[in-house]
Amino acid sequence: MILATAASALVLASAGAAAGPLPATPMPATPMQADLLIEGGEVYDGSGEPAQTLDVAIEGDRIVYVGPHRDGAVQAERVIDATGMIVSPGFIDPHTHADADLQSGDIRRRANPAYLYQGVTTVVIGSDGGGSAAVAQTAAALEAGGIGTNVGLLVGFGAVRSAVVGQDDRAPTDSELSAMKAQVASGICEGGLGFSTGLHYTPQAFATTAEVASLATEAGTRGAIYDSHLRDESNYSIGLLAAVAEALEIGRVSGSPVHIAHIKALGPDVWGKSADVIAMIEQARESGQVVTADQYPWAASGTRISNALVPRWALDGGMARLRERLADPEIVSGLRDEMRENLRRRGGASSLLLTRGFDEAAQWDGMTLAQVAEATGKDPVEAAIAILENSDARVASFNMNQDDIDAFAVQPWVMTGSDGSTGHPRKFGTFPKAYRDLVASGQMSTAAFVRRSTGAVADALDLKARGYLRAGAFADIAVIDPAVFAPRATYQDPEALATGVRYLFVNGVGAIDDGHATGALPGRALLRHPPEGTCP
Repeated sequence: MILATAASALVLASAGAAAGPLPATPMPATPMQADLLIEGGEVYDGSGEPAQTLDVAIEGDRIVYVGPHRDGAVQAERVIDATGMIVSPGFIDPHTHADADLQSGDIRRRANPAYLYQGVTTVVIGSDGGGSAAVAQTAAALEAGGIGTNVGLLVGFGAVRSAVVGQDDRAPTDSELSAMKAQVASGICEGGLGFSTGLHYTPQAFATTAEVASLATEAGTRGAIYDSHLRDESNYSIGLLAAVAEALEIGRVSGSPVHIAHIKALGPDVWGKSADVIAMIEQARESGQVVTADQYPWAASGTRISNALVPRWALDGGMARLRERLADPEIVSGLRDEMRENLRRRGGASSLLLTRGFDEAAQWDGMTLAQVAEATGKDPVEAAIAILENSDARVASFNMNQDDIDAFAVQPWVMTGSDGSTGHPRKFGTFPKAYRDLVASGQMSTAAFVRRSTGAVADALDLKARGYLRAGAFADIAVIDPAVFAPRATYQDPEALATGVRYLFVNGVGAIDDGHATGALPGRALLRHPPEGTCP
């Protein structure tokens, strides 16, 4: 296992590769002084190697020792007995919607307990194209306010296109395209981890592949990832396989590593297509392209009624224009027909659970669209239209097949990611649920699960000195009781905190102590540094 100097560990971390554990080095001649010693745990270092029973010592915000127990080798102010516990790097969630929590005026929300109780020490925001290009300003504001977890930021296509082109279905002018490229470049140079898109959502859906690739090139030339919610995860527009091909093509053109967000086969029409998707990605990887993905272990996706049922053309101009179309008898008839077909793709009205309504729609929280239709005496599509006329609602959409979920889960290039959003249990329970589904069931080793939740994510996002338990790395560490590490969140109670994380340290500061959140705000903005010479 690891007995290393800080310098050697940081050289390895900078290489961005899972090189396995470092060779042992001689014990220190005199006792090492540390703030904290985690003693006797089953240490999984994030490399995918099997666990060893080792000690881990923290001084300040860094790990200073990972190695065998020797009486007197480390003298610490505090000692934690981790016998029988998993000791791992803090989990890194590459795809969240924790933006509002981390930017909240409520200190309890900024502590990010939904993620801390899952063992997560770093979240990535700006997903699905939502991230501001003002990366430095956002990062400074987050740190000034104080946050409970570390945070990485993506530059979002939706935010950039909305600012420059607006909500309309049209191509950008040459000057607008140049302005968007400048924003993406600026955001990456300020520390953005990559360029994020949500091509299923308007106004991003209005962009051509060439437009997206030209912007992704601003990330690719600086070594940053292209992170994409695919244009189609079902057969709404171009189809799942064509959407995967588009993402791979954008990666090839731009030079960016490709990361596919919340990989899935969404809806009965594409169930079983996971094998084709996996084959496409494997072929790209064998040709030398860098391709990864993240996945949550839930059978229901999370979105809004507008995104689930309304065709993209009807959202040209945003929700205000949609409502004008809903009020136009000549338009709404055809719109209803397309919404009925989209509802069929989603598995029918009983498959859509309203998890958070806005304004008048809040009264339907916890009911399926079928139940709302019955309560209002309307056809399900008419019930959806009645909600959209004044508001919108978040829904959990039960539209995935377990065989596809399992097929994606075991791929070595797939990592854990929550896509955590309000009203869906994935925000509060993804990592422990993935552990129960994959490890407790025997489908995956604990070492592989830790790898896909830590080191693999750090490597993909180019996070230096994170994701591994190595001397010199930052002290983001989870101590987990495997017997009780489990989700409590359900679709009926989506905000129940997970169980099993006994201790959690973020930059060396205790965020969970003996199973209870401390309220500390030790998180930092993790800004990426592009290669020298690629930024002004």
